[in-house]
Amino acid sequence: MHPENLQRRSLLKTAAALAALETLMPKAQGQSTEPATLKNVPLSPTVKLTVERRGQIVLLGINRPDIQNRIDPETSDQLGRAYYDYEHDATLRAAILFGHGPNFSRGIDVDAFAARVREGTPPAPSDARIIDPLAKSGPHLSKPMIVVTHGDTWNMAHELMLAADIRIASEDTNFGQDENTHGRFPGGGATVRFVREAGWGNAMRYMLTGDHWTAQEAFRMGEVQMIAATPEQALDAAIKLATRVAACAPLGIKATLASAHLALDSSERLALSKLSEQYVALYRTQDFVEGRRAEAAGRPPVYTGK
Repeated sequence: MHPENLQRRSLLKTAAALAALETLMPKAQGQSTEPATLKNVPLSPTVKLTVERRGQIVLLGINRPDIQNRIDPETSDQLGRAYYDYEHDATLRAAILFGHGPNFSRGIDVDAFAARVREGTPPAPSDARIIDPLAKSGPHLSKPMIVVTHGDTWNMAHELMLAADIRIASEDTNFGQDENTHGRFPGGGATVRFVREAGWGNAMRYMLTGDHWTAQEAFRMGEVQMIAATPEQALDAAIKLATRVAACAPLGIKATLASAHLALDSSERLALSKLSEQYVALYRTQDFVEGRRAEAAGRPPVYTGK
């Protein structure tokens, strides 16, 4: 038989096989008719977390600029619900987390969380419709999360970035993981993920001193994948990247993330599971109180290890 006829016959067989396979598959796979579950939340002075849908991607914006976007329990809970709704929204394939105003975030609103500890309220509400944005406990996102940083990106904010799949930093980003200078410790995952991403020596050099570092240093250490000249350009770069991710086969994306998590999560699960307990315990120490008093008074703290 002529080679061209053989090739044509082979293609016809392949097409027939694929057609037969399609009859065994669920109809309209990847084109779910389920309603969207993550709703738009426009920017306003009273909104702590904005939600902006753009086709198959969604932008989540932390909005507490008057307090440097510090994350209080309510904002944390809203993030957890937004992550859950994104995970279960079949119309969305990629998400971006960023910050409104001059900073991405200076991390945890310590006084607001300390009040929750004093009241005996659990660190997180017992709500099944929440996914921990710090990924300290499951379930984890099975779809990609991109974080864009700019300005001050400290402590819990840095840990939110570390929990993401792809990280983009504006040139002006000022990173910090300085809890040990305030009578606390990095309880949102940096002791696990910063070490994994940047290496032991690089991570300890900053966590044990409380020194801050630049976007260029973060890129050198490998914890960010891209640097943009301005916050606006960093967000634009994230949108372009998310659009490219969303154009890929969603089941392949999920399988890629699941495989990578399978390789890493088993060795990290125990350390991550103990972080909240360890962090809350430090809120009840004399050194924590001294750290808050010293910070309020603008003086160096004097720690006693009690």
